[in-house]
Amino acid sequence: MVPRRPVAPQRAARHGVTGLRLLGLRLLLFHGILEDFPLRRIVPVMSLPPLRSSEHLHDVRYEIRGALARRAEQLEREGHEIVKLNIGNPGAFGFRMPGSMRVAVVENLHQADPYSHQKGIFAAREAVVMQQQSRGVMDVTADDVFIGNGVSELIMLAMRALLNPGDEVLVPSPDYPLWTASVVIHGAKAVHYPCRPERGFVPDPVEVERLVTPRTRALVVINPNNPTGAVYPRKTLAALADIARQRHLVFCADEIYDEMLYDGAEFVPAASLDDSLLCLSFGGLSKVYRACGLRVGWLVFSGEREHARDYIQAVELLASLRLCSNVPGQYAVQTALGGYQSIVDLTKPGGRLYATRAAVLDAVRRSKYLSVVPPQGAMYAFVKVHADRLSGGVEAFDDQAFALDLLERKHVLVAPGSSFNVPYRDHFRVTLLPDAEQMADVFGRIESLLDEYAAR
Repeated sequence: MVPRRPVAPQRAARHGVTGLRLLGLRLLLFHGILEDFPLRRIVPVMSLPPLRSSEHLHDVRYEIRGALARRAEQLEREGHEIVKLNIGNPGAFGFRMPGSMRVAVVENLHQADPYSHQKGIFAAREAVVMQQQSRGVMDVTADDVFIGNGVSELIMLAMRALLNPGDEVLVPSPDYPLWTASVVIHGAKAVHYPCRPERGFVPDPVEVERLVTPRTRALVVINPNNPTGAVYPRKTLAALADIARQRHLVFCADEIYDEMLYDGAEFVPAASLDDSLLCLSFGGLSKVYRACGLRVGWLVFSGEREHARDYIQAVELLASLRLCSNVPGQYAVQTALGGYQSIVDLTKPGGRLYATRAAVLDAVRRSKYLSVVPPQGAMYAFVKVHADRLSGGVEAFDDQAFALDLLERKHVLVAPGSSFNVPYRDHFRVTLLPDAEQMADVFGRIESLLDEYAAR
């Protein structure tokens, strides 16, 4: 073994290496970590100019995993147990995807090593086609289906292929904030149409139509709705589809919660309403099938498509640039859509989601400060705080400050209502994923905090 050269103090000093730094270098040399390190590269630390983020992100917000979530992680590292109700993540609350889906993934791992087609494997796309046909959407083939890394990726691809700076997209308020982000990140403007609490969070088509301008490119509906749990009536959806058809808008239907329904609510597929307009339907495995981690979603183009060939080809180009979506997860799609729909067991009376929803409604009914529009679908409740019943009144209440206080003092993490692009600051969203007993405990903590506010 060739002996290592010692580091001469005078040589080190010439390069600004003295004292403890020299000792550190000797230790590194001794342990073989640092061979003949070129000391000429050791220079005093220089201050660098700030590395700024892209201007495209300056108006992008996603508070669901923002500052409050980061603070919750800090509290957990300090040893506190946090009840996280900010994200609809079924696996984190003990839900599991159907076993047949897991088997389908495992049984096909041997053929999941290569990239798939940019649109996804044929079996998955064909299964989506059959689902659409069972809903009365007869004009689609596997070529009209894109499989993506969750609906989130496909929303971004669809907006990136469509929008230019200055364009406008009609987005519900409240919304799932990714929709607003996917618009503004491409230099376009999200124009929020109101879904008012007094209307059960169902939009008024007359109000929506008033917001259409020559720059409007698309109309987005989220049904069943996140964050409110509203399920839109057929008449409302048909009126919105009619606006899209008459004003030549792309009709985007986020239907990730399509089968998650309560108390007899009816889900109406947007694509089944009017085959003379271009409809983009988004669905996936994350929620109904409790398989968030597989990252599998789909986008279906239906209706009038001939005039949109350039746009659809642009979506395919973007899909090609990312090569393909998660291949092992795609093998679960056919089994999921063709098998027993076990979500019904969770949402019907006696099911776990139904029981948790009932616990929320009961806790709100008994509260001195809260009210809620009963969710008819999805896995959330959008709860209102009646700040006029608290010390300081409406002017003193802020949903962000309340959510932080609830986290710090009661160790419950919720999503402030203003995170969902609403003009008011007196709501918060909780997921319905904990069991009923834990949810009752959570609302007990919320009531306790509001009691303290009222007593100030």
